[in-house]
Amino acid sequence: MYQYQSLLECIEAHSRPFVAQGAVANYIPALAEVDPDRFSMALVTVDGQVFSIGDTHTRFTIQSVSKVMTLTLALQRYGESLWERVGKEPSGTAFNSITQLEFEKGIPRNPFINAGAIVTCDALYSRVSAPIHSMLEAFRTQSANAKVIIDKKVAASEYEHRHRNAALAHLMKSFGNFDNHVEEVLKAYFSYCAIELNVIELAKAYSYLSNHGFCQYSNQQLLSSRQTKQLNSLLFTSGLYDAAGDFAYRVGMPGKSGVSGAIIAVAPGRFTVAVQSPRLDKIGNSVAGIEALAKLSELIDFNAF
Repeated sequence: MYQYQSLLECIEAHSRPFVAQGAVANYIPALAEVDPDRFSMALVTVDGQVFSIGDTHTRFTIQSVSKVMTLTLALQRYGESLWERVGKEPSGTAFNSITQLEFEKGIPRNPFINAGAIVTCDALYSRVSAPIHSMLEAFRTQSANAKVIIDKKVAASEYEHRHRNAALAHLMKSFGNFDNHVEEVLKAYFSYCAIELNVIELAKAYSYLSNHGFCQYSNQQLLSSRQTKQLNSLLFTSGLYDAAGDFAYRVGMPGKSGVSGAIIAVAPGRFTVAVQSPRLDKIGNSVAGIEALAKLSELIDFNAF
């Protein structure tokens, strides 16, 4: 049995020097205003134990980490038919690439690049009567905090700077792979990204990924065991954009990052871990977050293989 609290304290000491490396995302003005020196990490085991270090009560918008929940809710409603609209392959290009989407006739490579998340959001929009409220309730229930909110300032800022994402959506619509009003779907998409959690709530919300699709905090089977394995496989190959290969090599866990500096990672059958530190590397992943997860993997001698 690992002494996870002691491990996290060791990881924090290792990772703190990396907090000052990189730069906070500034292409969305509201994201540029955060305290760049934050660092927090939480680990939730499949038997319900919670361990944490750092600024654990500080809230942040989860950004692209929300794409995992978008995919989860869409898989609940569509199953395998969802893959007719979005692929399952690593992109190999920037997360907001337009040229790849054009070349592949409006079918995004995977559900974690922007185009893939937006078309998944469009699919969900068609099957849910109140998509923003439904997503918020999912996070409230699964994080065990009924007071989780959307940072409306961040959502509005992202919507104001939506032009590239709107271009992706309109391009997919031109190929017949988009069903709803682009602007309404984008408002939902940015609202998902602007959901605010702390690092403990983030780890709890995605605890089902390490527990065969079952969330102990909502007492719900969100996905089947097979679907959970498939989702984790996609996270392993595509969750860190074009740094997924390096993350797989260094950390060896399925993971998903966001430009707020948040990252989740999964040790199937053992735990879900979340880390947040705002300064990003040139690809858009948290510098200190990657270091912390690599150190965790080293200390517990973990690799999916």
